[in-house]
Amino acid sequence: MSTLAGKELILGVTGSIAAYKAVLLVRELTRAGARVTVCLTEHAERFVTALTFRTLSGRAVLTDLFDPQSDEAVEHVALGERAAALIVAPATANLIAKAAHGIADDFLTTVLLAARGPVLIAPAMDGGMWDHAAVQANVATLRQRGVAVLEPDTGPLASGLSGKGRLPEVDVILESLHSLLTPVRDLAGERVLVTAGPTREPIDPVRYITNRSSGKMGYRLAAAAQRRGATVTLVSGPTAIAPPPGVVVVPVESAEEMREAVLQHLRGTTIVIKAAAVADYRAKTPAATKIKGKRDLTLELTPNPDILAEVAAQRTGAFVVGFAAETDDVAKNAQAKLEAKGIELLVANDVSRAGIGFDADDNEVLLIDRWGGAEPLPRMSKGEVADAILSRVLALRKRAAQPVTR
Repeated sequence: MSTLAGKELILGVTGSIAAYKAVLLVRELTRAGARVTVCLTEHAERFVTALTFRTLSGRAVLTDLFDPQSDEAVEHVALGERAAALIVAPATANLIAKAAHGIADDFLTTVLLAARGPVLIAPAMDGGMWDHAAVQANVATLRQRGVAVLEPDTGPLASGLSGKGRLPEVDVILESLHSLLTPVRDLAGERVLVTAGPTREPIDPVRYITNRSSGKMGYRLAAAAQRRGATVTLVSGPTAIAPPPGVVVVPVESAEEMREAVLQHLRGTTIVIKAAAVADYRAKTPAATKIKGKRDLTLELTPNPDILAEVAAQRTGAFVVGFAAETDDVAKNAQAKLEAKGIELLVANDVSRAGIGFDADDNEVLLIDRWGGAEPLPRMSKGEVADAILSRVLALRKRAAQPVTR
């Protein structure tokens, strides 16, 4: 069951072009079983209507603090007190300034003062506003009070400029919310090494062989392990995902680079999770210059190193988890891979199915372990799958450490 199931949440939305992403956030929160009350500022309603949020949340949307027709308007204090958490996404520089200085001139800022649960703020602003001294001072004030303020993403902004100010992705906001609501530290003291994403194997200076992996599963695993107290190193192929806060990220491109990075960080690791989709083959002799013309082309391929098998052979006491992306005979192929690699746990999924696996936000997997266990996990978010895998690792390791009784 999701850690958000049954939780009472308040989502504040402010006047930013990124307000449309809050619609996606409400959808994911309600899918996870949370009860979401949306609070819109006056300027937010110019971007997304209250009707949209009411339809998705199934609840009245809070807008006017002094609306005499609204039953909710007179209970803003009680609303803030009973909420398990309050999220503001997107949060403009204006909202951050009001929150830092205790200004309460609308419904959202009043509820912020009344909130007794954790507060999560996901900023979004244009130009160089995030780096302005006033904004940074306000952010520092909020963080000193215990408010979780995320770092905005870097990329194209609404003005056409490029810089730091984009709203963090929905899955990053969800992971941060999980961290606030589930302060489980059962991986404290562990050193976890995770691989994620695809590899790129060059054909010539402009072309390469790759696959459809987005890296989402590996990134969710790294974030979940860090949230649960582990020291985490993430060796990542090329992705478009922001690095999880608190995780050491080692960027690589090719399988050879990933192998080198993994072996370099293997010493002292207690849990290894190989979630990356490493290309099985690479061009034997990549062209030094761009291959010209449209013609039939024959590539001579050579196998890439088997990083998982090498890790299993070299690890010293580490618990090793592998992944298997299958399109047929999932259980049979996964069992064969588990035995061939000599690892403790294998996570298999059917990537031929729509909506799960490659580049999807959800996954549905089968966990097969070396002690004969097979645990199917129903379709759920990749963040939830990550937590389930980590919990399974801890349970299996505890079982393996117990003495055999006759």
